[in-house]
Amino acid sequence: MLILDGFSKSYKDTAAVERLSFEVKPGEVLALVGPNGAGKTTTMRSIAGIIPPSAGHITVAGFDIVKQPVQAKGRLAYVPDDPKLFDALTVDEHLEFAATAYGVSDYKPKAEALLARFELAEHRRKPAIELSRGMRQKVAICCAYLHDPTLVMLDEPLTGLDPRGIRTMKETIVERARAGAAVIVSSHLLQLVEGLCTNLLILHKGKRVFFGNIAEARETFAGAGGDDSLEEVFFRATEETKPPSTPAADGVA
Repeated sequence: MLILDGFSKSYKDTAAVERLSFEVKPGEVLALVGPNGAGKTTTMRSIAGIIPPSAGHITVAGFDIVKQPVQAKGRLAYVPDDPKLFDALTVDEHLEFAATAYGVSDYKPKAEALLARFELAEHRRKPAIELSRGMRQKVAICCAYLHDPTLVMLDEPLTGLDPRGIRTMKETIVERARAGAAVIVSSHLLQLVEGLCTNLLILHKGKRVFFGNIAEARETFAGAGGDDSLEEVFFRATEETKPPSTPAADGVA
């Protein structure tokens, strides 16, 4: 569903991401983690077609994000860590706008289900400027889900959500993956995403430190107990002076 092959992004003389390669298959949930400045957001924004890669190739559902941007973007959804809504538009109008942008005909039944699921129905006529941080997050997620993307990218999706909202968010991620979508979740809340992800990608200083499933991560960065949490794996992977890399670190695993 998603393939990155030798992706690099530089800003003048600064390399944000270097020769990054990985893939996400249908039904997989990838946890994208790393310290601040590791290149996580740059990678997600490039996959979404917001910023162009400096080198390498990004393919979404078989379409090159640079050469076939319309086809690729039509099959993905990206929710940034601080989604920007249109202040003057109501919740309903945001969903109508998203449906029009992605050509979703007869969208209202699906929109109604999303509003009910994320407890937004009673706020549907409120303009975005009157919504709380958590409700704005929910609106962005509903708009992202509306066209049934085959690739879903969520950057800090749990920020601002209350406990019920967090549970709903996690449930929908699992459901999307079971329906065949590929999902990428980037979050610093490692305990909360640990039960969601099937695979793990750790970035450090713009480079891939690890890519594989959770069991492989624990084996690679094993502690004395041998049953480390994702948080413990993360710290071992990023605190090494020369962190180990997985086989074929410069090629698609």
